[in-house]
Amino acid sequence: MPTDAMAYLQDTRSDAARTVHDAIAHHHFILDGTDPRPVLIVLHQETSTPGRVGQILSAHDVKLDIRRPVMGDALPTTLDDHRGAIVFGGPPSANDTDPHLVQEVNWLDVPLKEERPFLGICLGAQMLAKHLGARVGPDPEGYAEVGYYPLKSTTEGRLLLPHWPEMVYQWHREGFDLPRDATLLAAGERYPNQAFSYGPAAYGVQFHAELTLAMMYRWTTRGHERMKLPGAQGRRAHFEGRAIYDAPVKRWLETFLARVFGRKADA
Repeated sequence: MPTDAMAYLQDTRSDAARTVHDAIAHHHFILDGTDPRPVLIVLHQETSTPGRVGQILSAHDVKLDIRRPVMGDALPTTLDDHRGAIVFGGPPSANDTDPHLVQEVNWLDVPLKEERPFLGICLGAQMLAKHLGARVGPDPEGYAEVGYYPLKSTTEGRLLLPHWPEMVYQWHREGFDLPRDATLLAAGERYPNQAFSYGPAAYGVQFHAELTLAMMYRWTTRGHERMKLPGAQGRRAHFEGRAIYDAPVKRWLETFLARVFGRKADA
């Protein structure tokens, strides 16, 4: 195998579900630069970065095409020149009526109709859910998830990937209903819909596996008021949680990106 390739053997020896074992045993997914087209990266602030997602993709020779609609960047009318697309999170709500946000939600028709690999993260997942007709909004009791919270994968989620992290980093006060015809991949307690798939190639995740340590410092400093919301955790708990929970989150993200944006190889 080339040194610049990343292959993941989906080892299911510890998974008791027979159907899961049969579906994923001996499947490899390789993330490399074989496809020269970049992944479209959509960010929502001038200073935002693709974080660990960008680091992983770049480390394996996957090019990035970064665009910020809030800064006037246009989104492509087709993804023929891209390997796929990732829409990241940010301060806005998917329900906001700013023209660039409305256009972005409508633009999701492009990857869906073309059945191209697509990943929405936090706001990106909420935009995908809204585009598909699902409700996006706050918890009825006003609770937020800011910090580390439990995650439980579904059988369908383990069919996609055998190992999901048990705790993930959150930074949101809105969630979404599961869109019609979507498949729930992972669930949470306060916000039950944490990861879903739609069609052959679209995915949405509520949590922030892309978070780097530098991003955590920045978010908990600039967004310190968020940690006063009901249900949110204090700043110290964020860093303590990262020391305990980040390693399996990183492993999951590497595997997930290979599964969505990589290529399948024979075992």
